[in-house]
Parts: sequence; C-alpha cells; structure tokens
Amino acid sequence: MNTNSREFERYLGDSSGYRGEAEQDFLPASAEELRDVVRSSAAERIPLTVVGAGTGLTGASVPHGGWIVSLERFRKIEIEQGRARCGTGATLRDLQKAAAKTRQFFGPNPTEDSASIGGIINTNAGGARSFHYGSVRRHVLALEVTFMDGRTERLERGQKVDFSFGAIRRPATTKNSAGYYLEPDLEWMDLLAGSEGTLGIITEAELQLLPEPGGMLSGVVFFPSEDLAMDAVAAWRPVQELRLLEFLDQAALDLLRPRYPEIPAKARAALLIEQNLTSEDDPEVDAWTERLVQQEALAEESWFGLREADRERFREFRHTLPVVVVDTVRRNGFPKTGTDYAVPLEHERTLHRFYKRRCEEVVPGQYSIYGHAGDANNHVNLFPLTSEQAKRVEAMMYEFAQFVVSLGGTVAAEHGIGKGKTDLLELMYTAAEIGVMKDVKRSLDPDWRLGRGTIFPV
Repeated sequence: MNTNSREFERYLGDSSGYRGEAEQDFLPASAEELRDVVRSSAAERIPLTVVGAGTGLTGASVPHGGWIVSLERFRKIEIEQGRARCGTGATLRDLQKAAAKTRQFFGPNPTEDSASIGGIINTNAGGARSFHYGSVRRHVLALEVTFMDGRTERLERGQKVDFSFGAIRRPATTKNSAGYYLEPDLEWMDLLAGSEGTLGIITEAELQLLPEPGGMLSGVVFFPSEDLAMDAVAAWRPVQELRLLEFLDQAALDLLRPRYPEIPAKARAALLIEQNLTSEDDPEVDAWTERLVQQEALAEESWFGLREADRERFREFRHTLPVVVVDTVRRNGFPKTGTDYAVPLEHERTLHRFYKRRCEEVVPGQYSIYGHAGDANNHVNLFPLTSEQAKRVEAMMYEFAQFVVSLGGTVAAEHGIGKGKTDLLELMYTAAEIGVMKDVKRSLDPDWRLGRGTIFPV
C-alpha cells in the first residue's frame, strides 16, 4: 500500500475549512491491507482517522494527529436488480451513473454528488429526496466492516447488535444524524450508518436501488411572497409520489438572478418539486394547474418539464445556489456559517420566522434561507462583513440550536456532529444519554483510537 502520498495535505481538511494534522497516511487496496494498518496502529496505540472525498462540513474526517486511512482505492461498483455493491471510496456520482444504465436509481439524493459512498453512509446523509425516500440508513442492505480489534466482518440487514447497550430517545424529526442511533432490537446497519467513522471502518456496502418511474414531472414554482411559498409546502407535502420539495427564499433568488435573468421579476420565493408519474399522461400533470391557483403561485411564470433535460436544468439551478453562496462568503473574507438544523414538521413556520427575525436584527440583508423544506430542514447561510458581525453570527448559531432543541428538533439533520458541533450534541441529549453513546463507543473501540474527537470531544 502507498504511504505518505502526494495527496497528504488534501486529507488534512474538508469542505467546511476545518483543518487538522497527522503523522502519516495509508492507502490500502484491500481489507487485508487495511487490517494490517489497524493492527499496527493498535500495537503502537496510534489514533486512526478515515478519510473519503473531503466533502464533509463538520470536520469528522479531519485528523487530530495519528494516522490517516484513505479508502479511495475501494471503488468497485457492481449493479444488480434492486441493489448495488459499492466500494466505499466510490463516489455518489459513480453510483448514480452506473444505476441509471440499468434504469434504476438510489433513492436518497445528497446534494454533493462527489461525496464518497462511505461518507454518505457514515453521516446518514439526506438531501432533497429524503423527503420521500428517507435518509441513507434506510437503504443500506449490507456492510463489510473492519473493527478496531483487527477483524473484518460482513454484516447484513436483519443482523442484530450482539453486545448490550442502552436505548435513547430520538427527536421527532423526519431525519437526524446527531449521535448514535440506539433503539431497542438494534440492527448493525442502523448503528453503523450515521456513526461518522467512529465505530468501524466500512470498506464495502450493498445499497438498495429502486426502478425508475414511468415518468416524472419536475418544476420550479415561483411565488410573490415567502409566506405563500411556506403555505404551499404544508399543502403539498401529502401529494402522492411527490419526491422532492425544496424552498428558496427571496435572498436566494437574488443571488441567482445574475446567472438566471429569466427568474420572474415578481418572484420573492420558489419551491422546487419532483413527482413520480405512472407515465407522461398521468392525471397528476394536469392536477398541478389547480394546485398553483389554490396556492397563489406565479403560475404562468413558473417552470415545468417532463424530460430528463428539464429535470437536469432545474437541478443545476438549485445546485448553483450553494456555489454562489460560497463565492459570496469568500469575497467577504470570513468563514462560511450555516445551519443543518431540523424541527418537527408542525414547527417549521415557527422556526422560519425566528430565523428571519434574528437575522434581520443581527445581519440585515446578509443571509439566505433555503433547503429541504419537505423535511423542515431549511439551511440558514449568513454572510458577515466585519469581524464583529462574524462573532455575533457565531453566537447566533448556538442560539438557533437552542431554539431548535426547544421545539423538539435536531442540531444535525444530515451532516453529522463531526468535530465542529460537539458542543451542540450536549444541547440535544442529556449527560446520561451521551454516556450511553460513549458506552457503545467503548464496546467497539475501547482505546478510543478511531475518529478521535468526532462526536465526542477529546
């Protein structure tokens, strides 16, 4: 295996800008080579951090000393009916392209398709389509895992965890990636998915694939106000086979207007939708005419399509937004600050109003709210212009987290806790509940060598 590769510096950070340090990197090409690294680290009591594509936003894959293990050589993808066998170093984009050739798809759709398969499993990633299909955990069928005692096991859906543990409560949200998933009668798949690389090293996964629908309607629906768009979110959640429901506020549209001058002048908010159809003649296509009228949308100026090209154009429109946000932040010269919080669906409007009020008080006109409205998981991104504003914005993130928890929400809906949000975990769970999670960690990694500093501070 290669060690001390030319890519070493790349492994010391992620997309959030979080940086770390390490002594050496290893690039095993097989489970046997990986076991050698694990055993050597055990003999020398050296911490290990697993790295993937580096697209994370919480520092989970950034090392705090010790050795780095990159899984980028585990890139196998084999497609069968209803499932895909993937090396965890393969990317989500690799999987999507391979599945599409067989007219299948992977249900969840995390926004960053350059993320590794291991990364989306370890964070229990969500994305736009988790509104309909759930997060990644639900779609994991089997895993090949090397544990810190040096053994490699293949674990399948249905296999129960074989050590004692305590159960903890879950937030009443539709998705959650904060801490370990610990419920009675726990399966290995559910524990390992979302464990952020702290319990075992996943080298291969079998993921569920779904057949492509007979047709699909996609669209960008514009509204003259944010309130009307939020009304539509609540009204449209129950629509049958609606698989995507994304929100963009006025500031988001204003950020996009230079690149998309065709955005209607009267538009103050937008919803992106996708709906599975039985065929292009499905009556659901015509049903949207009435839905737009009922919700007072800018019907004549909204965009709809039934073709793959239309769908890709709308997805590019949505995915351009975070690119523009990062560009804006870079020009301002301060770190990107954004939330990954979610609340129970009934509290979505309450949280949105709180976000708006506090942002206008602290950084008026220097923020945007957009994201996964179907899951009540809209992200707030803030753009401070001064050092003083940056300090106030950082404090506001904690204030937002407190408010979210008071509503029964989660401080990590789809990105995980990582190393950057360990203080927020303590807002969401009691000391006793975190203690239960730590007991699980000790059961599988008694020396606390794997992913040191992730989820639990050193």
